[in-house]
Amino acid sequence: MITMPLNVQKYSWSTILQNPIALLLLTGTLIGFNFPLGKIAGNAGVSPILWAMLLSLGVCIVLLPVLIIQQRLKIPKGPMVRYVIISGLVSFVIPNILVFSVIPHTGSGYTGLMFALSPVFTLVLAVLFRLKTPNKIGVMGIALGLFGAVIVSVTRSVEPAAPTILWIIAAVAIPMALACGNVYRTIDWPDDASADMLAFWSHLFSVIVFILLLWLTTDSMSIVVLQQLPWAALSQMVVAGLTFPLFFRLQQKGGPVLLSQIGYVAAAVGLITATLLLGERYSLSTWGGAGVIAIGIAITIISQRR
Repeated sequence: MITMPLNVQKYSWSTILQNPIALLLLTGTLIGFNFPLGKIAGNAGVSPILWAMLLSLGVCIVLLPVLIIQQRLKIPKGPMVRYVIISGLVSFVIPNILVFSVIPHTGSGYTGLMFALSPVFTLVLAVLFRLKTPNKIGVMGIALGLFGAVIVSVTRSVEPAAPTILWIIAAVAIPMALACGNVYRTIDWPDDASADMLAFWSHLFSVIVFILLLWLTTDSMSIVVLQQLPWAALSQMVVAGLTFPLFFRLQQKGGPVLLSQIGYVAAAVGLITATLLLGERYSLSTWGGAGVIAIGIAITIISQRR
């Protein structure tokens, strides 16, 4: 008896897109690649605002033809306009400018690990807004992830080449902004709005904001700056274009607390890629904290399956 068709169906792409844990791992992995790419851009002197705009532009370029072909592109109206504006600002403009500003000073691996703090902030806000929260095992996974992130932060702050306290504070502001975005996108999700459409319009609004910021500041928008690292720029756009359709689906399927735990996955991927590709070096204690974060991810997966 041949059972291959059943197995293929079980692990089809459409099935993966409906599985919150698969979406969590895929989205977190893709976001983890943003940190070494941001470090490359920072080392080349690219403006953080310009690089953040490139990320949102990549999402728009990938999603626009998909929405047109599938005839799902609609002009935002009513509540969706509010959602696009607030989501764009809180979820993408503020966090991405912080991320790409902090990376040159704290390292891509450490900045990535700051994402590991977002589940804790998100859980607190979810409780305050009476949203669905994880069970006891899930909370244990979040707590372990937080403990690992604290270990990493403490060990990083006492290293000889540690960044100044100002940049460490700026790094901590990243998960706070992410948590606000995670909860807002859930409580104000417009009726009958697809994940792809919300991702497209939120990032298109973000691109407009980034252009205005570049125009108002002394940062240059010259394409010549990006010509110094064309492959990194192209990779950043492709990674972003693949990330955020999955990101909004995870928001829809898993809720804000599960979504926030992409920070754990992204932190681990960012630390590994920064070490292997960029030559960043971290102490044994920092790696120990990363190991605790990995245990937190495993417990989260167990909790979700139950």
